[in-house]
This record gives sequence, structure tokens and C-alpha cells, in this order.
Amino acid sequence: MYEMRTLGTDAERDEAVALVQDRQRWLAMRGLPVPARADIPALFRDPQAKLAGLFEDGLLLACMLPQRAPDLGWGEGPCLFLGSVHTLPNRSDDTVQLITLWASDFAARLDLPLVRAEVLARHALDVDPIAQFLRRLTDMGWDVRGSGTGQHEERAARLELIAEQRSGLGALIKCQVHEPQSIADSRSIA
Repeated sequence: MYEMRTLGTDAERDEAVALVQDRQRWLAMRGLPVPARADIPALFRDPQAKLAGLFEDGLLLACMLPQRAPDLGWGEGPCLFLGSVHTLPNRSDDTVQLITLWASDFAARLDLPLVRAEVLARHALDVDPIAQFLRRLTDMGWDVRGSGTGQHEERAARLELIAEQRSGLGALIKCQVHEPQSIADSRSIA
């Protein structure tokens, strides 16, 4: 069984930092974009950040910062924003599918119509490797809403997913995530 829960202990935060660093090394070794302007591991160390993690039998598969985002500077209306999503290397596709299902359901339960996220994109969105990844995301239900400056001041692909309650999802993914902060409440974190 999978579990999405708030990361509340120092040990869980340390595990998230290790996952982020492993993911960044994995990306760099393949010549893929890695955030250069933001200290992402520091974000996951901050005890004030309301982080969430996806676990499978105690193994951390992914970590992120879910936030209520009334205005990102792109897209209209309120949403659940998934910031700084990092997945365990070599397990990304299945993990991203699980995050997609959970986020869509979680947003709907919070009465938010959309989920938004950003993916670092240093090149045109129709050029591999980002094009291939974006195709997989659109197959999962995400819509690509162009590109622009992202949350960490780097060029990013903008993604949007319709919120949808998924009865029965709790049998696959147990959810123990606290209600997210608004981005305005957490600006001091980044």
C-alpha cells in the first residue's frame, strides 16, 4: 500500500533531502536540467515547510511541497500547486502516475478545481528530453500550459490537471497530508 503523508520528523526531512540530492545527481549525470538558482535541499530541511512524501512500505518514493496557490502569475483561479516535486531515480513513471491520481483527488477534496505544477525546461518544449516527459504527463491527464519563469526563477513548463474526486483511491493511497499553506504564507520558506 502507498501512503502520502506530511513529513513531520527530522528523520523524514533528512530522507527527503537525500532523495532530492540523489535525484539531482541522477539528472546531472544524464545532462538533464537541475535547478541552479535555488537551494532545493535547503527547502526540504526547513522545519517550517509543510512537505509531503509518497511512501511505499516505508520507502520514500517522492517528496514535494503542496501549496494553495491563488495566483502563480500564470493560470487563473485557485489551485493546489505541487512545488519542488522530486522522485526516487528509476521509479519516476509509476510514482508520477500515483502523484497525479492523489493530487487530483486531494485538490477536489479541498474544493480546488485544479492542480498546477512546473517542470524545469531549459529548451523548447517540443525538444527531447523534456518533450518525451511532457508527452507521458499529458497521457496521465496533465495539460501543458506553455512555459515561462517558474517558481525558482528558471524557465519551466507549466502544467495543469483537473481536480477529480476518486472514490476508492484510499484503498491504493492512504492520505495523511495536512491542508497546505498558501504560497503567500510560505514565501519566506523559499
